[in-house]
Amino acid sequence: QVQMVESGGGLVQAGGSLRLSCAASGRTFSSYVMGWFRQAPGKEREFVAAISWSGGSTYYANSVKGRFTISRDNAKNTVYLQMNSLKPEDTAVYTCAAGGTRVAPLLKQTYDYWGQGTQVTVSS
Repeated sequence: QVQMVESGGGLVQAGGSLRLSCAASGRTFSSYVMGWFRQAPGKEREFVAAISWSGGSTYYANSVKGRFTISRDNAKNTVYLQMNSLKPEDTAVYTCAAGGTRVAPLLKQTYDYWGQGTQVTVSS
């Protein structure tokens, strides 16, 4: 089992940057695909980015491509989401997730474990 704790959220002006971290427990962290999802008020949770177990493959939603970067440090059991050029529409609760061998990186229903989330608010 994997438990995850996100940090790094907060309030930032449009055009600013934030770096989210997701610290995971468990010795098998490096075997999981890790993803970031977000949910804005009144909207469904949506895919943001994902990274393979080795870090060799990354996936991004079109809405964040070129602005967000996902990375991981398996030695630290941590996955990161660097968010640049933030927009008010990026405002949401951001949650990290871990998926095993059956995960489809873009599909939230295929992930096995979820963190509690961290709030990101972008003011205009």
